[in-house]
Amino acid sequence: MIDAHHHLWDPTRREYPWMAGEAMDPIRRPYTVDDLRAVTKAAGVHATVLVQTVSSEEETAEFLATAAAEPVIAGVVGWVDLTAPDVADRLAALEGPLAGIRHQVEGEPDDDWLLRPEVVAGLSTVAAAGLAFDLLVRPAQLPAAAEVALRLPQLRLVLDHAAKPPIAAGDWELWASGVAALAARENVVCKLSGLVTEADWSGWEVGHLRRYVDHVLEVFGPARLLFGSDWPVCELAASYEVVLDAAIALTGSLSDAERLAVFEHNARTTYGLDAGGVTSSRG
Repeated sequence: MIDAHHHLWDPTRREYPWMAGEAMDPIRRPYTVDDLRAVTKAAGVHATVLVQTVSSEEETAEFLATAAAEPVIAGVVGWVDLTAPDVADRLAALEGPLAGIRHQVEGEPDDDWLLRPEVVAGLSTVAAAGLAFDLLVRPAQLPAAAEVALRLPQLRLVLDHAAKPPIAAGDWELWASGVAALAARENVVCKLSGLVTEADWSGWEVGHLRRYVDHVLEVFGPARLLFGSDWPVCELAASYEVVLDAAIALTGSLSDAERLAVFEHNARTTYGLDAGGVTSSRG
């Protein structure tokens, strides 16, 4: 089993702007490789993808070094400044099992940020480097994501957290229609991740997530879904094992082969992973 989305961090060493506010107090502490080993071993997860947490090439370099020394981390989704004129050089300078790039687009006030010419040029460079791009977007940003997928069919796009559906509020239409339109682009896959923290943190049940999971299963299909824990963010609402158990329950209607795809094979294909980490397909 592969966990295609988790983080590590240390608030004693680095600022995390998204972690501001009392609500984040339960996770405002260091989460280390030792912690990762413990939760993945207990859950039967044998490989992971470590995802950036801040807009920092320094963090990305640190994550790549961590992954190179830690067998359970098979790949890293890092960060570079997509608007920089030397994106190709910045990517080439990153040494280690780099599997993809992510920018926290959800924090951009411009819903069309992805369509800015310099961003599209940067994303094209990511594609030319043989890397995936993780889409961390809000529902209102889904139309821009769909347009980028159309303009750059050579770019593998990974929708993080199913575009963060407003589960706690019960809202549906904007999210559901946007996800369906994005799923129509065959170069896009979707992570089954981050849903428990979009629900009521203290009162959620598996049934509260089902409608949203059924929708992504319908529009993407099991061949384009991959499991991610979103640990340790998930600990705001649930433990690692509870999140995994929920994902297993919500995909219970799938065949054994389809579940193997969601929980392992699709991550390998999307991020170019093999038993020893990222393959040599990166350009």
